[in-house]
Formats: sequence, structure tokens, C-alpha cells
Amino acid sequence: MRPKTSQALNLKVLLLGVFLAFLLLFVLRSSLSSSQENTASPILETFSPAKTSNAFKESKTADCSPTCNKIPRPLAQALIHYSSSTITPQQTLKEISVTAKILEKKSPCNLLVFGLGHDSLMWSSLNYGGRTVFLEEDEAWIEQIRRRFPMLESYHVTYDSKVNQAENLMDVGRGPECTAVGDPKYSMCQLALKGLPSEVYEMKWDLIMVDAPTGYYEEAPGRMTAIYTAGMMARNRDEGETDVFVHDVNRVVEDKFSMAFLCQGYMKKQEGRLRHFRIPSHKDNLDRPFCPE
Repeated sequence: MRPKTSQALNLKVLLLGVFLAFLLLFVLRSSLSSSQENTASPILETFSPAKTSNAFKESKTADCSPTCNKIPRPLAQALIHYSSSTITPQQTLKEISVTAKILEKKSPCNLLVFGLGHDSLMWSSLNYGGRTVFLEEDEAWIEQIRRRFPMLESYHVTYDSKVNQAENLMDVGRGPECTAVGDPKYSMCQLALKGLPSEVYEMKWDLIMVDAPTGYYEEAPGRMTAIYTAGMMARNRDEGETDVFVHDVNRVVEDKFSMAFLCQGYMKKQEGRLRHFRIPSHKDNLDRPFCPE
């Protein structure tokens, strides 16, 4: 999730636009709430200078209230950061828009992100009021991000796999122990991540973004286990659907593993290097096949 170079200016404009739109919605909601309260007061009153003076003082006091249409601190921090930073997220404008549209409908919600990077503050802010958790392989990077953005919730994760094991892991994933629906924490499947923080397994995730771990060279951990685990978390929820996003599907591992374990039949959209899947619960229908036919 860490960009190698600065992105185009239009991506920065998108980020600012998204935050401003969210801010506008927040202000409109607050204004609507205030107008509903004001309708309960009398509409017509006898005019007098004293009453006018008092009303002005009361209005001025109300305008200075700490809760009056104030920008939430996390959103303010995000606006300042992205308007002043020369580093922009790795995903393109169109790719970010795919996930942002789903967050617009579902937030505040539970969002799990494999990866921690320069776009993390953006995802957390777009899910304002919800819970956003980041899983990262690099402990030094976690500490660096925490110093800059201590409000972000992140955890260190270790991966035992390597990109050069992908072909063998694909064969393993076709076995019955890997297609059986259950909690990944207790799975017998070699692809299941079993060492994640307990709260990751306990939470019902509405959205899962797989944009890590590193996967661009043979000895890197690769995203085989992250993609598989995301799919099983979605299937293992008691009811409902989970939106799962996989980035860098231009690479072999992300391409093949997302199609095999998130299923082409569940894919809703592909934009550039990003794929969006919507996976239903399999626990509410035990006869449902691993992938739709």
C-alpha cells in the first residue's frame, strides 16, 4: 500500500473532493437537526428592542457552541494531511472511487484492510464513525505511521508463505479442508491465517480490502493467504454479505487467487488493478457451493 512515486494531481483533487462532500453531508445533517428543533419555538412574536437584543445574544452564544456544525477532528486532520502532502495513495482515482461508493452506502461500518500506508488515513476518514483496522507485516513501518497518525488502529501480522509457493498453495486450496466453511482461526487449511489478533476473527466485517502483504518478488509473502482468509471470513459470517476488494490483480497471484477463492461469480466490478467481490454468508445456506455455478 506504500506508493513508489507521487501520483497525478487529479487523484489529490479526488481525495479533497471526497472529504469535502462528506463534510457537506455532515453540515447538512447538523443543519437539518437544528431546523427541526427550531420549529418547536413560536413563529410570531411581538417586536421589541429588548427581545431583539436578547435573541441576538442567545444566537451568538449558540453559534459559539462546541457542538455547532464543527468539523470532526479526524476529518479535519485528513483534509490538512492530503491537502499539504506530496505523497498520494497508490490506487488510482477510478480505483479508489469503487470502494468509496460502497463506503458511502455502508459507513459507518466495520472495515478490515490488509496493509498500512499513505492511504490509510483516507480509508479511516471515509469510514468515519465506524471501525477501521489495518494489518501490516512491517513493524518498523507500523511505528512510523503510528507516530504520524496515532488515531489509526493497526496490528502487526506475520506471513509464512512466499510467492514462489503460490502454485502449490493453489492445489492445496482445492482440498476439502479448504472449501469447508468455518472460522479461519481454527481451519485445517494451510491457506488460512491463524495468527491474527482475536478481535479480527470476532468482528463481522462489512468490507475487506486486500492490498498487502508485499507480493512483487519471489521471496515476498504474497497475498495468497490474505485473499483466502478474506473470502472465508465473508462466508463464515452468520448472515448478510461482505464486500471484498483486491488490489494489484494485474499480477498472477492476485489474479488467480481472487478468482479461485473469492469466485468469478461473486465479482461485481473490475476497475484497473482493483476487483470488487460481494460474497454472501454460507452459514445461512449450507447447501450453497463454494463458488456459484
